[in-house]
Amino acid sequence: MILVCGGIKGGVGKTTLATSMVVLRSATGRDVLLVDADDQATATDFTAVRTESLTSAGYTSIQLHGAAVRNEVLKLAPKYDDIVIDVGGRDTAGQRAALLVADVYVVPFLPGSFDVWTLDSVGTLVEEAKAFNDKLKAVCVINRADAKGSDNQDAAEIASEIPGLVYIDAPLGNRKAFRAAAAQGLAVTEMKPQDAKAISELNRLFQHLFSI
Repeated sequence: MILVCGGIKGGVGKTTLATSMVVLRSATGRDVLLVDADDQATATDFTAVRTESLTSAGYTSIQLHGAAVRNEVLKLAPKYDDIVIDVGGRDTAGQRAALLVADVYVVPFLPGSFDVWTLDSVGTLVEEAKAFNDKLKAVCVINRADAKGSDNQDAAEIASEIPGLVYIDAPLGNRKAFRAAAAQGLAVTEMKPQDAKAISELNRLFQHLFSI
């Protein structure tokens, strides 16, 4: 599977989602490639911290940009069981190139008006990509879900109506454990002490994405 974590809004947790999916997938024995296609290179930084801490990241990581994302991924795909691509939070050439080779495109968003509104533009981007990649399946999921209030439900209802995107009900909560784990080059499943709720949320989303 080629999984792309993207969107056109920054700061919504794309890299944490991408790196978490890579760690969980590689833990099942799969040979996984992480492609950092974001100019900020946060996924590359994550991998460097992880390698220093654990000696081995447990997966392969490379950086690609622009049209090279499509061209190189097509060449590399036969060599790996799965590829996860982390793209920047803008409508870039790299993100469009990734959508041309993706099986699944996942867009995390925060339960706030500005973030939900950007999903319309993402839906348009997906529809354009599907003209060239008819196997593409695009989904969106709430990240940093509020513990209380109606914002999550309101955001989910709006997201469910966006053409081109399928809303999946597997939100990640606004938990310190996710941020603490990422800072150490870990997925939340690897943290000690464990946050059972965070692990349950991440595993649920993992199962959703890799069963599409």
